[in-house]
Amino acid sequence: MISIPVSASTDYNVLIERGLIARVGEETAKLTKPAKAVIVSGPNTYPLYGEAVTETLKSAGFEVLHFIHQGGEPAKSLETYGKLLNFLCDSHVSRSDILVALGGGVTGDLAGFAAATYLRGISFVQIPTTLLAAVDSSVGGKTAINLNSGKNQAGCFYQPIAVFCDPDTLKTLPDADYRCGCAEIVKYGVLAGGELFDTVFSGGIKQNEEAVIASCVRIKSRIVNEDEFDRGTRMLLNLGHSIGHAVEKCSGYAVHHGDAVAVGMAMIVRAAADKGFCSESLRDIIIDILKKYDLPTETSFTTDELLEASKADKKISGGKMHLIVPEKIGSCRIESVDIDALRDWL
Repeated sequence: MISIPVSASTDYNVLIERGLIARVGEETAKLTKPAKAVIVSGPNTYPLYGEAVTETLKSAGFEVLHFIHQGGEPAKSLETYGKLLNFLCDSHVSRSDILVALGGGVTGDLAGFAAATYLRGISFVQIPTTLLAAVDSSVGGKTAINLNSGKNQAGCFYQPIAVFCDPDTLKTLPDADYRCGCAEIVKYGVLAGGELFDTVFSGGIKQNEEAVIASCVRIKSRIVNEDEFDRGTRMLLNLGHSIGHAVEKCSGYAVHHGDAVAVGMAMIVRAAADKGFCSESLRDIIIDILKKYDLPTETSFTTDELLEASKADKKISGGKMHLIVPEKIGSCRIESVDIDALRDWL
């Protein structure tokens, strides 16, 4: 088993091992006294793994309840969030009980935000079942829901007490969802360089799944340890995300997060090369890698549409958007851009 510590406002471990899902109850009972455990999951994930997680939790002495949301970005809404809070209240869930986020990034965001705010905070664990959640969203404590104005506009930092990653769950992941996870891995490869980038560059993500997941988690853990609340170094993890979130919003969230991030990375590195922040060869390398994993590098949305969608981005501070700009493999910079000047980057 691979165990990666995360030091934050709550310290915890990310455990990575094939077959781990069958021991979630045992591992959770080491961290909290068995009580009620509310599994929060979606309509695609729960039929695949809900029974197994229920049984392992029951075997460890937990009373198991279930909340199944509607799936996709619509689940990250005030309406679904309210339904989950009311479900917890109606089920008499207390501060000694836990939430179990079983699924991808949407489930983790929703369950985490509910855990953070219900009764001013109850414990939760993450069981990521998508590549994107395994390498990124399940680690670091960002929780949020969407508002009409944009993505992740209501949220907070709230750490889980554990992350249980079973790479075997990725075997049931649709190709499109796997591809989205690859976008985040490309991001980490560009940020960190080294062996991870070499693996990404060679097209070897799937062949080296566990090692790649562990590498990404270690990178994120190190950054979260330095900057839990996203005021400095952690901003680097937003590579491709500012424009990516605008693409998602313009599409009504029909464009998947990973695909949107890929478009965002491609647009940023093109602009960076044009402005002299990086070489044209770096631009070509990053775009070629994205294409290697069948990720999009263009969008049909106009500059005006993307600008309008960007105005409500949560990363805007003091009238400036903080863009993450690649300089070379293993090195990116934070470039603060006036909103009025953002057009030049799109």
